[in-house]
Amino acid sequence: MAKKLNFKSVVALVIGSQIGSGIFLLPTSLAPLGPISLLGWLISGTGALLLALVFSKLSMHISIGGGPHTYIEKAFGRKPAFFTAWTYWLISWASSVAVIVAAIGYLSPLIGIPGPLLTLILELSIVTIITGINIKSASLAGSFEIFLTFLKCAPLILIPIAGFFFLEAKYFEPVQGVPLVSSLNTASLLTFWGFIGVETATTAAGIIENPTKTIPRAVLLGTIIVAAIYFFNSFAVMGVVPPEVLETSQAPYVDAAKIMFGGGWNQVIAFIAFLSCIGTLNAWILTSGQIASEASKEGIFPSFFSKTNRSGTPYISLLIALICTQILLFLTLTPNILEQLNKVIDLSVSIFLFIYLACSLAFLKMLIKKQIIPQNPKRYYIITLLACVFCLWILAFTSLKTLFFCSFFVLSGIPVYLWQKKKTLQKQIA
Repeated sequence: MAKKLNFKSVVALVIGSQIGSGIFLLPTSLAPLGPISLLGWLISGTGALLLALVFSKLSMHISIGGGPHTYIEKAFGRKPAFFTAWTYWLISWASSVAVIVAAIGYLSPLIGIPGPLLTLILELSIVTIITGINIKSASLAGSFEIFLTFLKCAPLILIPIAGFFFLEAKYFEPVQGVPLVSSLNTASLLTFWGFIGVETATTAAGIIENPTKTIPRAVLLGTIIVAAIYFFNSFAVMGVVPPEVLETSQAPYVDAAKIMFGGGWNQVIAFIAFLSCIGTLNAWILTSGQIASEASKEGIFPSFFSKTNRSGTPYISLLIALICTQILLFLTLTPNILEQLNKVIDLSVSIFLFIYLACSLAFLKMLIKKQIIPQNPKRYYIITLLACVFCLWILAFTSLKTLFFCSFFVLSGIPVYLWQKKKTLQKQIA
């Protein structure tokens, strides 16, 4: 029998799937907003915790693997469940391309700027090795995630502590001419990027020890840790690096480290950022495999997605995602396509928000129909409604063009849905 993920591995999975390359770049993006950005972190962190509570309670009452689509099916039926699973699976491996590209970019200070061919070889090697680890064993992938999470979180804990002794109060003065409401919306949208993946553990319920107890605790603890890391790191970098430097910085953590510890830290920070990307990639590869496998076991996806090896790993699902990712990586050799690809990856935030909103509505429906009866129903009515309001609030500021392109991810699943429906009917007739 395959060894399952324990509590530590699941917490690492939750943290690893959320903390990626963004944390090393967001201080620069948020710098023009000044201290309002800290309020943005508080709002997005609160929204992430609300969603974590929703997913935690859902996972306690619906312990089968698969994550979001299983909750959607329970509340709204099989068709919405298929398109949720399809879109989620598609985005999970498509988004990993951006992480791989960023990982190689962070290696530049260590190996120099590689040419296009060497860059492609490195990218293909990384995704193949990480996929190989996941195919070997989900338990091995979980242990690897613990190791990577520790390495990348250690300096993210050290920097805020050291930064406390270098803070400059004047750097926290409000920026003149920055409107409060629109800036707060912008800050919340930007900072929520860092919390994508809050639901990751629910997709792997089938390979987790005692999922009804492990997943809720891991999701909540992991999200709280992530929120704390984000806020205090943003606070420290903002308080250490002068605003005019931070706004144009290509590597804000390097600039902060130079002020606190002296020069020569660019390579250390670059390596940490590289590990951060690898940890996120590992978490998303593990997730993508479980999404397709569980959807296949439930008859939502074609049956070959759930084929496993001796260690119980859905290797077909992982290999399909690997091949698709490699094709996208080949396309990044063309600069114009890379630019288009980055725009597509940016849509993932909006798509995830729709999935989070759908899951919150599913939970609300199950509460109303008393399919789920928590110990304190009124509390969870409020939590779920606030989670819905949070998702709608951020989506309200998403452009119509972005929402239009989001629909293509959903519609691309129609041929697969019709094919699978036909296969199911044929089995029933036979």
